[in-house]
Amino acid sequence: MNKLTRNPYIADRCYEYEMSSSRGDHYRILIGTPVEEAPVNGYPVIYALDGDALFQTVAETVRLQTRKPKGLGPVLVIGIGYPSKEPFDMNRRCLDFTIPAEGSVLPARPEGRPWPPHGGADQFLDFIERELKPVIAGEWPIDSSRQLIVGHSLGGLLVLHALFARPHLFTHYAAGSPSTWWAEDKIFEEQMQFTQTWQSSATIRLQLTTGARELPHMLDGSDRMGQAMRALSDRGITTDVIRFEDEDHVSVLPGMLARLPRFIWS
Repeated sequence: MNKLTRNPYIADRCYEYEMSSSRGDHYRILIGTPVEEAPVNGYPVIYALDGDALFQTVAETVRLQTRKPKGLGPVLVIGIGYPSKEPFDMNRRCLDFTIPAEGSVLPARPEGRPWPPHGGADQFLDFIERELKPVIAGEWPIDSSRQLIVGHSLGGLLVLHALFARPHLFTHYAAGSPSTWWAEDKIFEEQMQFTQTWQSSATIRLQLTTGARELPHMLDGSDRMGQAMRALSDRGITTDVIRFEDEDHVSVLPGMLARLPRFIWS
């Protein structure tokens, strides 16, 4: 039997960068680059939150679904991760992905641990809008009409907040199992205000996904948000609500991420 030679596995055309925000926060930026040249309008871009957990799956999904001759068009994949390389860095994601919770009661955490610092969603969106996206646009030709952000759980909450607070920032919003319960359902206050004021010629697509075996309040929150957002179908916002049978809060991820290439090209 031939001896095995062990070498590190390195995904083709995937790169890791270190980036610090103007506030001094450090990020691990993971980038999957297409084989094909950019289309006339530039590359569509998927921005994946929790990059240390989601990036590899998204990048491989894009690679497989964009293969010629029958594949979709090329897509640039950006994962936003953290120096810890933890799949879900709770301290960082709790700060970056949550809206302020002043005056609200947060549910107890396992083992009675206190919640990490939270409520920094707008500062994190500032980083994406003013620092990260300009760097990406300076390195690759970008299709501004196909910009997608995807997040799971607290990341899904951030996706919804980005839609309501900065609808110009992306064109496609993929909220997986969003934590709509955060700060006593405060995201629904943002949704109501958005519904009352939204007047634009822009076209926006929202995708809400959950697993059928998730906790009831997760399913109820997603259903409630889907129903509210579908009411805006005559104002340029298309909402898809997808439930994956037999999947729970974590096992739902591959199915949700597998839909992203089709979603961004829809």
